[in-house]
Amino acid sequence: MTATPPEGGTDYNWLPEGFTVREVQTNGVRLSAAVGGSGPVLVLLHGWPQTGRAWARVMPTLAENHTVVVPDLRGTGSSERPADGYLKTNQVKDMRGLVEGLGLSGPIVVVGHDIGAMVAFAWAVHRPEDLTAAVVLDCFLPGVDLEDSMNVVKGGSWHFGFFAAPHIPEMLFAGHELEFVQATFGARTTPGTFTDEELEFYARSYTGHDRARGGFEHYRALLEDGRENTAVLEKGKITTPLLLIGGKDSTGDQTIKALAPHAEKLTSYVADTSHFVAEEAPEWFVEKLTDFLANAGAKV
Repeated sequence: MTATPPEGGTDYNWLPEGFTVREVQTNGVRLSAAVGGSGPVLVLLHGWPQTGRAWARVMPTLAENHTVVVPDLRGTGSSERPADGYLKTNQVKDMRGLVEGLGLSGPIVVVGHDIGAMVAFAWAVHRPEDLTAAVVLDCFLPGVDLEDSMNVVKGGSWHFGFFAAPHIPEMLFAGHELEFVQATFGARTTPGTFTDEELEFYARSYTGHDRARGGFEHYRALLEDGRENTAVLEKGKITTPLLLIGGKDSTGDQTIKALAPHAEKLTSYVADTSHFVAEEAPEWFVEKLTDFLANAGAKV
């Protein structure tokens, strides 16, 4: 595993000062990541339909006390788009290999939002020995409450099943990327959170069949993700200190209540935001994260 400068992909004009982009070949995939700061390792995992840019508003502050690693998940941004490997446990292997390939060592704090939160959660469930703490931002979790949230018969969200369907979402997505991003972000965030330039950036990041497919593959793994998590959760509680934040106008306290019986050390908040907590309330998020890490005994 070696870290090299990037060869292309998504542009990095948004990159905060002090960060550079590196690439690592690991676990059968080439991963791109922005890296900056110094201190204990803090890995930030984005959701869909975004890239590592999702963390741009908090990266400079967090880099004051941490070595901040901000990858594009497999299938997204400037990372490679393999045909398979999208199980969240396999993406934990991606992240472990990325950190090693960058020449960094743990213990690690991982923060995830949306799909990235599912990877962070899988890391805490399946490889707790790697982590000082894990943070989950506004996300239904496979094996905890996601399956009920996917069930449209019970009023669940239709998009989980639609995005997981083979071929069809890529076909319908084509040519409508910007419209989709505008509608999705507009419905799930505080008005004015994202600029037109940011929305156009994310639309470009998923334009084209292969870029769209790389995003949807994360959804196609969800049911197996749940089965894998359940198999471990049935054997005992999660020992990794967890911070779980739900947006008031999004997941609220649903996942907090569902996860509580499974976690030994759970800190939780309902933020005065919608889905995009770290972008809608970056200063509040950094404050809560810093407090949590101090109380969890992690280096801050």
